[in-house]
Amino acid sequence: MPDLATLLPMLAMLLAIGAFAGVVAGLLGVGGGIILVPAFYYAFSYLGYAGGELMQVCLATSLATIIVTSVRSVLAHNRKGAVDWNILKGWAPGIAVGAILGVLVVAQLRTPALQAIFGTLALVVACYLGLGRSDWRLGQTMPTGAVRAALSPAVGFLSVLMGIGGGSFGVPLMSLFNTPIHRAVATAAGFGVVIAVPSVMGFLFVDIASPPPYTLGAVNLPAFAVIIAMTLITTPWGVRLAHAMDPKPLKRVFAVFLAVVAINMLRKAAGY
Repeated sequence: MPDLATLLPMLAMLLAIGAFAGVVAGLLGVGGGIILVPAFYYAFSYLGYAGGELMQVCLATSLATIIVTSVRSVLAHNRKGAVDWNILKGWAPGIAVGAILGVLVVAQLRTPALQAIFGTLALVVACYLGLGRSDWRLGQTMPTGAVRAALSPAVGFLSVLMGIGGGSFGVPLMSLFNTPIHRAVATAAGFGVVIAVPSVMGFLFVDIASPPPYTLGAVNLPAFAVIIAMTLITTPWGVRLAHAMDPKPLKRVFAVFLAVVAINMLRKAAGY
């Protein structure tokens, strides 16, 4: 059993990570996973758990927290009638299939490959956050048929490869197809549930060599518990800040921050 000298620094780092992720999520409406994955990686690496499968732990643990936060978000949005259940029901099967495929792929990849994937996709998200415009459109309604059959698994698959919920890909996608932003955010929370539940179930059966203490499969239980507790406390702080200031300039600042994190991930993936 790990001693206090091992556990206390880990818990202190997790408390700080959870506080920051909660504030940013509430302030900018950005899912915490895109912050949690690199933060977990740097924290666990600093503590000496830098094995070839560490990124699997970071992705799986991030997705485990998303189960709780997404369910809470869906319930809250549904009370306000904001969730588009027709979109969610139509897209959920494909998203779930993509999420399961994502777990199968992640389980076969080592940390450098997963860092390269995360870094590349995070750069795409950063560019959209920093440069995207609310009036961009690909269509007037959400696609169905073959287009939906192709796009829905892609949303689940890419989200698992990044350890994130439905917001980073789901909200831009729905916005591009003329879904009002509040409805897109609410419905994307449902995407997060569909992504996280099957993927975490799969990650519980992934075998990790030399994981951080108290890791079940690829899910680190202390990180899961601490992050949930801290985000419950700090996300409302971020929401209050969002109502007190204009979040648009901050979104651009966060886009730059995310781009820097992504580039650093790519640097580490290249071995520098």
